[in-house]
Amino acid sequence: MASWSDAAPSLPSPQPRSRPRSRPRPAPRRRPQARRGVAGGVVWIAIVAVLLAGVVALNVAVLRTNMHVSKLDKRELQLRAENQALASDLSSAVSARRIESTAQKLGLVPAPSTDTSYLDLGQK
Repeated sequence: MASWSDAAPSLPSPQPRSRPRSRPRPAPRRRPQARRGVAGGVVWIAIVAVLLAGVVALNVAVLRTNMHVSKLDKRELQLRAENQALASDLSSAVSARRIESTAQKLGLVPAPSTDTSYLDLGQK
């Protein structure tokens, strides 16, 4: 009688069934990280440059405005000095001594006090 062990060597040894190999997918092409970083850096540099240009333009505008205000302040001081000079001239022109001296130069004399009369407008 044949034993089970006698038949075993004559049978082919079982091999695991292999799956059919699928075609390997090519890896998606990606940009190298260095280029993406450089491009991002260039964008940031451009943004910072635009912001700095804006700050400089704003500072120039403020400087021009301050120069204009400074000129206006100088003009204000000049006009105040002129006004004070004119007020001084006006007060000296109105002074009684000047009026009397001018009248004497023109040949006018003060009226005698005996010729002066007063009217009382309060009585009816």
